[in-house]
Amino acid sequence: MKPFQWIFLGLGATALTANSASKQKDDSRPNVIFLVADDIGYGDLSCYGEKTIHTPNVERLAAQGLRFTDAHSVAATSTPSRYALFTGHYSWRRNDTGIAAGNAGMVIRPEQYTVADMFKQRGYSTGAIGKWHLGMADKTGEQDWNGHITPGPSDIGFEYSYLMAATGDRVPCVWVENEHVVNADPNDPIEVSYTTPFPGEPLGKDHPEMLTKLKPSPNHGHDQAIVNGISRIGYMKGGKRALWEDENIADSITCKAVQFIKGHKDKPFFLYVGTNDVHVPRYPHPRFVGKSGMGYRGDALLQFDWTVGKILDALEENGLAENTLIILTSDNGPVVDDGYADRAVELLGNHRPWGDFRGGKYSIFEAGTRVPLIVAWHVKVKPGVSDALVSQIDFFASMAHLIDGNIEEGAAPDSRNALPTLLGKNKKGRKYIIEKANAISVSDGEWKYIPACNGRTFDNLTNIELGNSDVDQLYNLKNDRGEKVNLATQHPEVVARLKAILQKEQGN
Repeated sequence: MKPFQWIFLGLGATALTANSASKQKDDSRPNVIFLVADDIGYGDLSCYGEKTIHTPNVERLAAQGLRFTDAHSVAATSTPSRYALFTGHYSWRRNDTGIAAGNAGMVIRPEQYTVADMFKQRGYSTGAIGKWHLGMADKTGEQDWNGHITPGPSDIGFEYSYLMAATGDRVPCVWVENEHVVNADPNDPIEVSYTTPFPGEPLGKDHPEMLTKLKPSPNHGHDQAIVNGISRIGYMKGGKRALWEDENIADSITCKAVQFIKGHKDKPFFLYVGTNDVHVPRYPHPRFVGKSGMGYRGDALLQFDWTVGKILDALEENGLAENTLIILTSDNGPVVDDGYADRAVELLGNHRPWGDFRGGKYSIFEAGTRVPLIVAWHVKVKPGVSDALVSQIDFFASMAHLIDGNIEEGAAPDSRNALPTLLGKNKKGRKYIIEKANAISVSDGEWKYIPACNGRTFDNLTNIELGNSDVDQLYNLKNDRGEKVNLATQHPEVVARLKAILQKEQGN
């Protein structure tokens, strides 16, 4: 697929006409953008205090808004985290919201009411661009990759969509726009399997000489179908004209996001932008390569920052900056080696993607779910820093209160209105949050309780402590941000209190 040409598409500064400006003034409802990074940790952005990376555009956004220090995703991996974000329903209440295969059916069912449905019913234009990883079509393996892939994002409230079919390291490596594969060729139909290789299609494990851009890390399993000189998970045949080039993924997402903003400047919109950075395989555009000094992972952080800058520029150039609420966050915590030999571990140096916290992606420890969160809205949010306890589960109900929208009965059952907190008017936030990563935890911002849970304590492939233990764990996060000292036996009364909350939420 050809790279996007920024000059040709006219994405430079554009003048806002008086007519369109007046239309904006006539409708005072704010635009809303969810800008969700992929695997970016608490310590990956310079505005969170790490001196080893400079992300000036995120700093620019943070200077305009409120930066949260105790914000959390619901889960420590992508699919369950995004499910909860869009539905206001804890993903751990279902047993089918784990990491979705590339040919998974829709995890969010068409009958579920989403935050996009809510915005759409209130007259907003709605769009979803970028990383999806929530499945497409009705059932696993039943996608018509060569026709209309239905049900799809339009069935859960998104009028426009331009999405990665799954995620970067899984086939099919194609863009799906409004539920049709971009550049699909009827003479070269796409076939996808997660069980059986296609005869004649080379695999990374058998043809390392064809892996011209990235090779997989040992034993991670990213050694199957080869696309763009990188081997993936799963098997794929056909669709050569539709395949993406990894170095252009960020450009594709950013270009479509900017086009959406420009095309909807006369009417309030809700836009979800899911970036691919810094998920594996990391293969940033050449203009970022070598700029961070930390290899492809660090370069991809700079690429993410560039995306943020382009979106901010587009809002300013189209007269929308004053009345657009931007929520920037990440789907879960960081991982350094997640399947490709990109020298991320070797070149990490003093950089700490997890900040002061323990664990990372896949972990129930803090670094698995404590994520960056910046909320900016010129006319409503006073710049600063908030230590309030926040969960992404509450974004749904908060957006409903923002636009006086009604949530259908039974929808978003776990979401609570946190709008005063997000706007900086409430300094405390939630009474408690619940998170899941095999083990489940509950935290009130001071104390964090993790019940005894069977499972591996350590993942040797990613070098991450998972947080599972055969004994109860209790940590005082105010005095022990790194969760090093288990105080469960010293404070049985705190364990009992938090365990009761968890049991009530679980319906036990």
